[in-house]
Amino acid sequence: MQYLDEEGRIRDEIWQAIVQNDAGSNGKFFYAVKTTGIFCRPSCKSRPPKPENVRIFERAEQALEERFRPCKRCKPTGRRLPDDEWAAQIKRYIEMNYAETITLESLADACHGSPYHLHRTFKRVTGMTPAEYVQETRVGRAGDRLIRTEDTVAEIAAQVGIPNVPYFVTLFKEKTGLTPTRYRQTHRNIIHPEVLRNESQP
Repeated sequence: MQYLDEEGRIRDEIWQAIVQNDAGSNGKFFYAVKTTGIFCRPSCKSRPPKPENVRIFERAEQALEERFRPCKRCKPTGRRLPDDEWAAQIKRYIEMNYAETITLESLADACHGSPYHLHRTFKRVTGMTPAEYVQETRVGRAGDRLIRTEDTVAEIAAQVGIPNVPYFVTLFKEKTGLTPTRYRQTHRNIIHPEVLRNESQP
């Protein structure tokens, strides 16, 4: 079965099967979404993804080999997704999209579950709420940028999805014990200057 046209785009009949949740196409192909790391059956009731973020696979095993995780809702592998695997799926989505606006509702929509069930399951498995993991991820990425770039605190705050600079500074200090400026000064003394010079080069 041909999934792409001559220009490498998803063929219209394949795309329509995804958009219309066509159960008749189940077993003919599976589709994965790069921004979520999840793959589904064509009949899945999840929100239609953007075409440029979609990959088509003939078999579920191929999607698994490419490190996509099965959808909790439509069960493309035919088995129930264990809670720890769903939590890992949620964490991966946050790590891939931390710079965007992430709410419990948008997270549940992207990871194919109800907001309440996602919140409860994630906290039970990981010991923290999704919002706490979003904060932890953003602060971690910000810390890395503070050490390895010359970007200002305001620029880094925006890059990690926290454009409110005073809030970013307060959150960063709460999580690390240091202000962003002090964190940069302290940790840059630990890294060899040659490493910083090499990484700052294009």
